[in-house]
Amino acid sequence: MSNDSGLTPGTDPHDTRKRVMAIVAGSSGNLVEWYDFYAYSFFSLYFAHAFFPRGDALVQQLSAAGVFAAGFLMRPIGGWFFGMLADRKGRRFAMLLSVLMMCGGSLVIGLLPGYETIGIAAPALLLLARMFQGISVGGEYGTSATYMSEVATSRHRGFFSSFQYVTLIGGQLLAVLVVVTLEQTLGETALRSWAWRIPFFIGAAAALVALFLRRNLHETSSKSDLAKKEAGTLKALLQHPRAVLVTLGLTAGGSLAFYTFTTYMQKFLVNSVGYPAATASLLMTAILFVYMCMQPVFGALSDRIGRRAQLIIFGVLGAIGTIPMMNAIAGSGGNPAMTVILVLVALAVVSLYTSISGVVKAELFPAEVRALGVGLCYAIANAVFGGSAEYVGLRFKAEGHEAGFYWYVAIMALVALVSVIAMRDPRKLGHMHHEPR
Repeated sequence: MSNDSGLTPGTDPHDTRKRVMAIVAGSSGNLVEWYDFYAYSFFSLYFAHAFFPRGDALVQQLSAAGVFAAGFLMRPIGGWFFGMLADRKGRRFAMLLSVLMMCGGSLVIGLLPGYETIGIAAPALLLLARMFQGISVGGEYGTSATYMSEVATSRHRGFFSSFQYVTLIGGQLLAVLVVVTLEQTLGETALRSWAWRIPFFIGAAAALVALFLRRNLHETSSKSDLAKKEAGTLKALLQHPRAVLVTLGLTAGGSLAFYTFTTYMQKFLVNSVGYPAATASLLMTAILFVYMCMQPVFGALSDRIGRRAQLIIFGVLGAIGTIPMMNAIAGSGGNPAMTVILVLVALAVVSLYTSISGVVKAELFPAEVRALGVGLCYAIANAVFGGSAEYVGLRFKAEGHEAGFYWYVAIMALVALVSVIAMRDPRKLGHMHHEPR
């Protein structure tokens, strides 16, 4: 039997303070990972010229974006590697290593000389550092989702696990905050010449703090689960085909919805709604903050109504509501308050998924392949559907068929709905230890 109470033998299982500290430490690395990932995206505007040969600014931007995409493509490798590691060596070990890798990647980017100094080695090393970070981010989701689902008591598992997305969105917000602060205090000239390195040093320092917090984490895997010969193997994972397919389908629809209404929405507000870029950034910062605060509310709701019921509501509303919602946002150009309200309503629907996405997937797999099942399936579906959301949205617009993208998001919400309907009730699977409600 896996030690799903989440605390090592000998500690008081009802010690809420220890659980809360474990959740804070477990999710701290998540914040750092996502801060680093988005800091690269936001600051590439200022450092692209340093790594790519002199030439057209758009070509430099595309090169920097290509390196960003490479980080996304490394995520499935990270999901597999860290999932296997967490199921064989323990959650704590995998979580320490993933945050250490992110720290190393940030430090390398912050210290890396430019193209003029070391030539072709500059973009090559930048790509290598980003691939390293992509593996780290790919591993973080599965291990932290698994750990947080195991450390929480069953009656509050949705609430506690929602902090995974609180820190994920928090990382995005922190990156935006650093961008705005440096733009206001140092200005564009300093940012283009040297100050673009500052966010990467901040990321490396934050990773060390997360490492410090995580070093005392309790291990949630039992020795018997870690010792199983099949622990963390793809062969053992494939013995749970329904759980794998459900996780892939749910992540595909949920991730696409998440990226559509967060990262792509910023571009949509500029290109399709007509806001100036600075206004769109300001609106999205306020929206993301409220969205972050929604997560524990919807996590707690799932503890009351059941996670399957909550995901069915998400699938139904996503399938029937996406097209009218996107049309309404597109037509709200003259009224910022109305735009904010509409995007927040859409994100409330997305919260039905994001607040519990990690815990639902963790509950579908037995302990010996839990981190691998969550991490690998999430990373594959997220890289294909989440990572491509902006590109697909912009392609539809460029071809003059923007409404086609709305249909695509709605259809994928339907895929998520079918996946949830096909999902067995986690409470009946008995993979997690459930206390009386």
